[in-house]
Amino acid sequence: MIDWGAFLIVFIASLIGSSVVVSLYALGTRLLAVAGRALFVEPAEFTDAITVISPEQAAKSLKKANKALKKNPLTDAQKRLALAGAYACFVLCGIAVLYGLYLIIPFFHR
Repeated sequence: MIDWGAFLIVFIASLIGSSVVVSLYALGTRLLAVAGRALFVEPAEFTDAITVISPEQAAKSLKKANKALKKNPLTDAQKRLALAGAYACFVLCGIAVLYGLYLIIPFFHR
């Protein structure tokens, strides 16, 4: 027989935990963008894979990101603060993931 009370508690805890991790990551990503760090990833070359974007589209996207960086109205102190906040969000996200692994793996409970 299923203990529905325990199931509900575990479900709510996992929902809250995943929401915290996703929110911290999203906030960290947003703060990186505010700090002027372009979130641009070069397209990877895979053998026998479909190319998602062409090199021309990648260059155009990089040019657009660099243009947006020049329009950033924040002062240098505000950019540094946003960057520190982004790193703090990523650290907290990592800690939350490690704590979740600690709770899941019984080996650590000895």
